Amino acid sequence: MFLSINSLFKNTLLFLFLPFISCGSEIAKKPKAVHATVVDSASSSKKTPPLLIGAQQVEAYLSILKGKKIAVVGNQTSCIRTKNSTKETYTHLVDTLLKHQITITKVFAPEHGFRGKVDAGETVLDGKDTKTGLPIISLYGKNKKPSAEVLAGIETIVFDIQDVGARFYTYISTLHYVMQACAENNINLLILDRPNPNGHYVDGPTLEIAHQSFVGIHPIPLVHGMTIGEYAKMVNGEGWLGGNLHCDLTIIPLKNYTHTTAYHIPIKPSPNLPNDIAINLYPSLGFFEGTTINAGRGTELQFQIFGAPDLPKEHFSYRYIPQPNDGAKNPKHKGVPCNGKDLRTTPKMSRVDLTWLIEAYQNCTKKDKFFKKASFTIHAGSTKLQQQIQQGLSADQIHASWQEDLEKFKKVRSRYLLYK
Repeated sequence: MFLSINSLFKNTLLFLFLPFISCGSEIAKKPKAVHATVVDSASSSKKTPPLLIGAQQVEAYLSILKGKKIAVVGNQTSCIRTKNSTKETYTHLVDTLLKHQITITKVFAPEHGFRGKVDAGETVLDGKDTKTGLPIISLYGKNKKPSAEVLAGIETIVFDIQDVGARFYTYISTLHYVMQACAENNINLLILDRPNPNGHYVDGPTLEIAHQSFVGIHPIPLVHGMTIGEYAKMVNGEGWLGGNLHCDLTIIPLKNYTHTTAYHIPIKPSPNLPNDIAINLYPSLGFFEGTTINAGRGTELQFQIFGAPDLPKEHFSYRYIPQPNDGAKNPKHKGVPCNGKDLRTTPKMSRVDLTWLIEAYQNCTKKDKFFKKASFTIHAGSTKLQQQIQQGLSADQIHASWQEDLEKFKKVRSRYLLYK
């Protein structure tokens, strides 16, 4: 059944020669939106209904794609789980579509590349798949947006990427540019929705447009509490594509999901988010990316520990030495002993915690070099956070300063939610 959704606002080198095979497991009223169609598949069983991601509901979107020339925006997370009595397997969306004789003309890859192995910030290069011959086009290199030339002949783009719900995680920036390109070229965008593992809360500083970048493209809080499908509706409805553009949007929604549903991501969404703990701590520890502090890159405990050589041993008793590894060819403080903290036993976060950031700043021996000004500002989304920390404000005082903006955002957000 198709449900039309009308808005209140209506009107690298990574994947060269890598085949599309199976995916590895590394492991209350419905709102309205602009130009979006939500495709409702058959009802789930009344007995402990399982959570179904959009990609798993194959029959709900095959009819949309049959007979069309399509492209896929995806990466290593674009997989469909199959479970039988003995084991779970993961099949890539591309393989599934080809099996059903859907005509795929090319694949677009975001930051970290199609296989998710490229370092953060490293250029992703175009490539070609040796098994299928499909061209792989980078959306994290010299071009962040598909060009009209590259999109020629494409009728529908399928977007299926696992996000983690933080503004500075760049998959939502890729979504923005894909939506913009679709709007400009009259192409339908089909989103296969996935849960947001940090979708149970909204928090953090709100981005100021003056500090817009690919690490923060919209005026939203650091933690937005929306799925990819909901977020796309908001981008459309708030006119963030610019030039009065609206993307022709179709969403395959999640089944049996609410924003408090716990969700384990079975495949790493990027090289340095290896597990649920890291994903939950990421919004709070991501600020360290704009400082001299190492947030676990160059270890197997990325975004679960932090440290630096100039933090005092007596206060920061956890020791580690960052070394090159997958996703961190040249980690901060490579080969240098770091003093820090192990946060793996931290209870599940339901707010952005600035305690560790403030603690590290107050105790470091080189305060004048702690903040990498441009990088910290784009991660924070404004210059205020750095100023507040340098002025000696507490975590609670800074948190209180966010509340007015957060309340405004929550009212906007409520118009685009698909799930309770």
